[in-house]
Amino acid sequence: MLKPLNALLGLFSVDVGIDLGTANTLVYVKGKGIVINEPSVVAIDKKNKKVLAIGVEAKEMVGRTPANVIAIRPLRDGVISEFEVTKSMLEYFIRKVHQQTMLPLSLYAPRVVVGIPSGVTEVEKRAVHDASLSAGARQTFLIEEPMAAAAGAGLAVTEPIGSMIVDIGGGTTEVAVFSLGGIVVSNSIRVAGDEMDESIINYARQKYNLLIGQRMAERAKITIGSAYPLPEEQTITLRGRNLITGLPDAIEVSSVEIREALSDNVAIIIQAVREALDATPPELIADLMENGITLAGGGALLQGLAERLSEETKIRVYVADDPLTSVARGAGLVLEDLHKYAKILTGLQRGSTNHR
Repeated sequence: MLKPLNALLGLFSVDVGIDLGTANTLVYVKGKGIVINEPSVVAIDKKNKKVLAIGVEAKEMVGRTPANVIAIRPLRDGVISEFEVTKSMLEYFIRKVHQQTMLPLSLYAPRVVVGIPSGVTEVEKRAVHDASLSAGARQTFLIEEPMAAAAGAGLAVTEPIGSMIVDIGGGTTEVAVFSLGGIVVSNSIRVAGDEMDESIINYARQKYNLLIGQRMAERAKITIGSAYPLPEEQTITLRGRNLITGLPDAIEVSSVEIREALSDNVAIIIQAVREALDATPPELIADLMENGITLAGGGALLQGLAERLSEETKIRVYVADDPLTSVARGAGLVLEDLHKYAKILTGLQRGSTNHR
């Protein structure tokens, strides 16, 4: 009886793939592609813990809220730090996608594939799994982010060919080598986009006694940040508060300075890639030398990073098409053919269903 019922529900439910990122959450809808790309930020009232805003609207409140309202990011370093808030955020995104069907979510609940960092513990996996089911999913599957990013970038993850991905997100950088649908070597470090922003903030404070916000630092990173000398160096104006006078101040900095600020972060990422290559079997190294290394995630857009990594590893490095959406598109590919990609899902949740 259950199989025909599940088949019927599958005809109407809107199955979704979710890249539950530290900085942004992307949602892929089967047959439609990426339909949501919003910040992983939730604004709540401190007094009664009521959720006031989620996503884009909540991010606009960061640093601008009254005393009783706080804008928080419920995921830290790629894992859930605030379970109830994450559940509310997931429920919001799932409902937002489902509204277009005009069918009740309680009856036509979706199947959900969620990307998780490869270095998370079983407890952290369970937290993501349970949050998804609590948010209204009929069935939840977990896939490791580097595997999802590789699939989304078009790499032949299920073939007997070695391929390598470096997925630089907001909270974590995932380095992985694949073959035959499995991860042969992986390295997960908690140095990524957020740490880069923090390094720019620290640089401005130490060199110019200027206190800037996270959004200002992120803008500098995106606009003129680099890991390799640029053909033409650029400048940007940092605005913040002078720590000596206490007054508003603005300083013009060059891309050379921002590169200096990011140098430690870039060096750590390069070291993680080298360690993964060092642990890779010779047969797969030969494949990597032929096929190259793929960069995915928002950090892949850092200017000159591919050139720098290529110089350091002696292997061709290239940026995936639309690297920001690689994980979500990979999760979507799994949804399109669960049977084909079943072996690349993590073991915790296979067949786990919400029996409410």
